[in-house]
Amino acid sequence: MAWGKWILGGLGFAYGGPIGALIGLFIGSLLDSGVKMIGSSDDTYTSSRRTSSDTYSRNSDSYRRTTTVGDIRVSMLVLIACVMKADGRLLKSELSYVKAFLAKNYGEQGAKEALQLLKDLLKKDIDPTSVSAQIARYVNYSTRLEMVHMLLGLANADGDFAPEEEAVIRRIASAMGISSADYQSLAALYQKTKDPDWAYKALEIEPSATDEEVKKAYRRMALKYHPDKVANAGEDMVREATEKLKKINEAYEEIKRQRGMN
Repeated sequence: MAWGKWILGGLGFAYGGPIGALIGLFIGSLLDSGVKMIGSSDDTYTSSRRTSSDTYSRNSDSYRRTTTVGDIRVSMLVLIACVMKADGRLLKSELSYVKAFLAKNYGEQGAKEALQLLKDLLKKDIDPTSVSAQIARYVNYSTRLEMVHMLLGLANADGDFAPEEEAVIRRIASAMGISSADYQSLAALYQKTKDPDWAYKALEIEPSATDEEVKKAYRRMALKYHPDKVANAGEDMVREATEKLKKINEAYEEIKRQRGMN
């Protein structure tokens, strides 16, 4: 898919607010290069329209309050730029991680255009708090969890969290309304070699929990992180949710192994 056409035809809330300001010049460059607004005959655009929840308003006090797959993807790129810039270095491992993520989800041409937008964003000063607050206003909680999960994967692309990157992700998670327990659960999935209690933290329980409490915690987390929760956020988010659920299963199996549970 061509990201340029998809962006122009498939954005809702991201046309306004701090995210809209960040991508405005990029959209202008797409228009200048001859990219056309696309209509409902485009399958991707039609799909994104189905996820809309409100009507479009273009007055001085509000902007389109729809939430589309395009909003999620553009917002994700803005957040990725925040994390990549956090420690003042653009690591090859991080760029490779992002390229692989984009190629897997958007195809060769789509990934190329998404990377162009990312390069543009990396040149800008971005306030993670204001961007995350805009996302929190329009994106459901389950999708926000997946966005944080993806950012943690990016920060851990080189096998370790830089303190500056973790601080930015915490700031993003807080501004998006992610609970401290949920953030710790997501972060624990990347601490297997450093934290002996990572599996318990992933299930949001203490090592002193009973076997029955462990089972209940696993069922609760499996329901919370089920891919169906983000079905309207795009196939990329569904894939992220599926991967995260596998990690939750791994945490449960690790606890069972340690305890000799059936």
